Amino acid sequence: MKKLLNDPANLVAESLRGVERAHPELRVDHENRIVYRADAPVSGKVGLLSGGGSGHEPAHAGFVGPGMLDAVCAGEVFTSPVPDQMTEATKKIDGGAGVLHLVWNYTGDVMNFDMAAELAAAETDTEVQAVVMNDDVAVEDSLFTAGRRGTGAAIAVEKIVGAAAEQGRSLSELADLARRVNDSSRSMGMALTSCTVPAKGSPTFDLPDDEIEIGIGIHGEPGRRRVPLASAHDIAEMLVDPILADRDFTGGEGVFVFVNGMGATPNLELYLMYNEIAALLDKAGIVPVRTLVGPYVTSLDMAGCLVSITRFDDEMLRLWDAPVATSGLRWGM
Repeated sequence: MKKLLNDPANLVAESLRGVERAHPELRVDHENRIVYRADAPVSGKVGLLSGGGSGHEPAHAGFVGPGMLDAVCAGEVFTSPVPDQMTEATKKIDGGAGVLHLVWNYTGDVMNFDMAAELAAAETDTEVQAVVMNDDVAVEDSLFTAGRRGTGAAIAVEKIVGAAAEQGRSLSELADLARRVNDSSRSMGMALTSCTVPAKGSPTFDLPDDEIEIGIGIHGEPGRRRVPLASAHDIAEMLVDPILADRDFTGGEGVFVFVNGMGATPNLELYLMYNEIAALLDKAGIVPVRTLVGPYVTSLDMAGCLVSITRFDDEMLRLWDAPVATSGLRWGM
């Protein structure tokens, strides 16, 4: 294992200190490992909270800021934050209009966010609602989840709901919008290599040089199947075909296509993959109206990619285009 480390046990804590130094527009509660907006809580605005295990950077802290999330909780690598962290974060961003928890569908995250909502209700008068994001078409009831995993759709959900929150919409309106975006999204990923968790010091799973894993999760959990190494054209078909088979993406204003790098795959290859994916969508009569290509939801140093497609209506398109100022996404500011 070759990584930029001091002590693996201190990796998350030291990384958060770096986030704080690099981004003066953010605040970090080091005791509770919470990254939040410097202007939080914003009076009269619904607070948006997400988070999860570390190792997916820029998710989750990279999406904290105006036009997106108000705070995130950071767990250890690939490990859910605990309810006490989430409860403290909920309190920090409560501006009087309630707090919406946007939860990636992994068993620990769902359970801990549920407990945090109960604790917040018991300790304060904060109204909390939660939406679970579960867009992955690869498997049901995986190693880490009951039901489908939460993967790439979180970027669309958090961006669109974040823009709507800035407009002053109510907690129930934002929860309904989050469910609509999630329901409009499907995702599928693949791995060329495993990732190496620093505390373990060796690859999470064994993947021979002449094989790839189709349907991989963002923690290195197994996918649908292993197949021989194939061309980018064939891999694109293996990812896009199951997505299109699972949902109708025709109609509306077109689709948002997100080609995500898993951590070690360069943008040179990701844009090549987008070209193959766009050709498949052209053939299916599906029109991309917005795209995002790059490493946004990673799995440490895994090589591979994830494709996420969201069917946009006019409102989603306008909210996606609205200004955002985070370290991971920034435009219109």
